[in-house]
Formats: sequence, C-alpha cells, structure tokens
Amino acid sequence: MAETSVADVEHLILFTRYPEPGLVKTRLIPVLGAEGAAAVQRRMTEAAAAQAESLVAARRLRLEIRYDGGDPARVARWLTPMAPSGRCRPQGDGDLGQRMQRAMEQAFAEGARRVVLLGCDCPAVSAAIMARAFDDLRDHDLVLGPALDGGYYLLGLAAPQPSLFTEMAWGDEAVLARTMARAAAASLRVSLLEALADVDRPEDLCHLGGYPHP
Repeated sequence: MAETSVADVEHLILFTRYPEPGLVKTRLIPVLGAEGAAAVQRRMTEAAAAQAESLVAARRLRLEIRYDGGDPARVARWLTPMAPSGRCRPQGDGDLGQRMQRAMEQAFAEGARRVVLLGCDCPAVSAAIMARAFDDLRDHDLVLGPALDGGYYLLGLAAPQPSLFTEMAWGDEAVLARTMARAAAASLRVSLLEALADVDRPEDLCHLGGYPHP
C-alpha cells in the first residue's frame, strides 16, 4: 500500500467515554455491576486504541481520541500507554450528532482529506477494517460500518456532510437507515463495510470474549 503524502492527510478519530463506574454502559450494570460495566468500557476502548495505534505505524495517519467524562490528565494517563501518538481532546457539549459533526469538521479544518470516526463499542473492529475505510474514501464520499443493532460503528467522510448529523434520533434501530436515506438524497457515493456487533446490552456480551451470554 502506498504511503499517504503530507498533502493527503488521513485523520482517525476514536469516540469514547471515560470508564467511570455507574456512568458508562449502564444497561450492563444489572448483570455486571457498576464496576464490571465500566471494565467493559475500559477494555473495548483500550482494544480500539491499540488497533488504531497499529494502523498509525502502518501508514501516515493522524490519531485523535475524543472523550466524554473524566478530565484531560486522567484520560491521558489512561490512554497514552495504548495510543502514544494519539491526541486526546474532549468531545464538548451537544448531542451525539453535534459532537461528531464538530470533531469531523475540525479535522477537515486542520487539513485532513479523509476522516474516519470510530466508536469504541464494537470489539471486532480491527486495524484492517479501519484501513479499508480510508482506502474506500479514495473513491467514495461516505463509508459506513453497520452495527447489527441498526446503527453504525464507523463513519468516514471525504468532505464535511452536516446533513448526516443534524436532527437525528440517536440510539434507536433506524440510525443507519436514516443516514443512508440522507446520503442518497445528497447523491453521495457510499461504501458499506462488514456488519459487526456493538456491546451495549446484556445479550451483546456473547460478542466479547470471556463474557458468556447471560
């Protein structure tokens, strides 16, 4: 694979939450407890950060970790060992769409040509999947990684697309379908990656090694 040039910057953003017990993965608390649910959040974020860091080593790539909760010092102490090249920045205010749109637009404003935003709820996401997303953005406007729950675990853009983020009902089973409909209305060229499972509910734990189905 050809190395990306300085004028052809790729920017990877990881979206996560600081694993504060009682405030993260709350739907898992009834079966795992607050500490156990936070441990799942920590484990999946660290795995995604390690995969991202391995991709940085394979191609020219800017890595950014956008976090919610915690504070800069705690987040840096937590994630720097897994992703030493990553820059940690708070997600800021607003709903999920506003926070994602802000992160994407700032990346483009800072010179990125292709931006991929990845959630940290899908344990099967690999560096190879992230790499394919960037590769597909060379001849597509939008790349989506469908989640089995009807949302998406990854979104990649070749240019800002505000319509994909505004007035969206986040968290239900039609997020991917509505995003695809908006992309079609805007005549965007779309690439779909493989569908993978998020881990949000007790029945999802079977997708995370070491946790049997409740």
